[in-house]
Amino acid sequence: MQARLSDLKPGSRARVVRVALKGPAGRRYREMGLIPGEVVKVVRVAPLGDPVEIEVKGYRLSMRKDEASQVIVEVLE
Repeated sequence: MQARLSDLKPGSRARVVRVALKGPAGRRYREMGLIPGEVVKVVRVAPLGDPVEIEVKGYRLSMRKDEASQVIVEVLE
């Protein structure tokens, strides 16, 4: 099942399908390992949904909700 990264709940794991972020932000996230095929885990989501903290390649990364909504993932659990 595909979903947006911003829609996942804490503890969810997913495989990145597509990263639609453009410009410097998109490049920065790709350099940090947020690329198609990579498995990510949602660690926590702030009370109002912004930011979203994920774990990718063994480290944690915080993203804005609008950025996370541009990452399409395949839910694993």
